Amino acid sequence: QVQLVESGGGLVQPGGSLRLSCAASGSIFSINVMAWYRQAPGKQRELVALITSGGNTNYADSVKGRFTISRDNAKNTVYLQMNSLKPEDTAVYYCNAYIRPEPGLGYRDYWGQGTQVTVSS
Repeated sequence: QVQLVESGGGLVQPGGSLRLSCAASGSIFSINVMAWYRQAPGKQRELVALITSGGNTNYADSVKGRFTISRDNAKNTVYLQMNSLKPEDTAVYYCNAYIRPEPGLGYRDYWGQGTQVTVSS
């Protein structure tokens, strides 16, 4: 069984910073793409940033230049460094990973439980 566990959310003032972490554990043979999504109240879940196993990254236009995604393949962990936070960044942030649990199986989509990020003065 694969689990994704997020940490690092919280309340921060506008202009502040937070760092989210997401660790994958359990039966893991390999991990392809890892990503962060977010969902604000009344809105659809949206992609924030993704990173491939080779380190290529992609960001939503709304966070370019402010957020940085990175990963530690040895620890099966993905990070999201969020700087210059704005009230509109307030949302539940979800970790997502495309994981092959065993050599004989294909890649499957896994999600974390979500962590709340609130940007407010």
